[in-house]
Amino acid sequence: MTEPTAPLGTATTLPAPSVNGSAPSAPAPQAPTGSRMRTKISGVRTGLIAGAVVLIVVLIFIIQNAHAVSVSFLGAHLRLSLAVALLLAAIAGALVMTAAGTARITQLRRIMRRDRRQRHPGT
Repeated sequence: MTEPTAPLGTATTLPAPSVNGSAPSAPAPQAPTGSRMRTKISGVRTGLIAGAVVLIVVLIFIIQNAHAVSVSFLGAHLRLSLAVALLLAAIAGALVMTAAGTARITQLRRIMRRDRRQRHPGT
């Protein structure tokens, strides 16, 4: 009895068939993973739900930290609620990180553009 061989240029991970026929000859079909279809609208919906949850948490934070504190920064003296002061600090930090990220992306785009021009000088 001859054993079937895979055609040249193809790889197989199946074991060789056994004499009594107990070894599998083909892989069992698998159910598709992630059967739900992802669309842009579903992503927007998920983002809106997450944003609403974050907004509720922020509102609870503001309500629970409503007492006023004195804040001094670069010669400016303010008296405002603790929650607002912390939120302003978080916003300032996010703006600094956004500026740094934008600068890095711009730098990488310039490098890619320069490399593309060096590979294709006539374009």
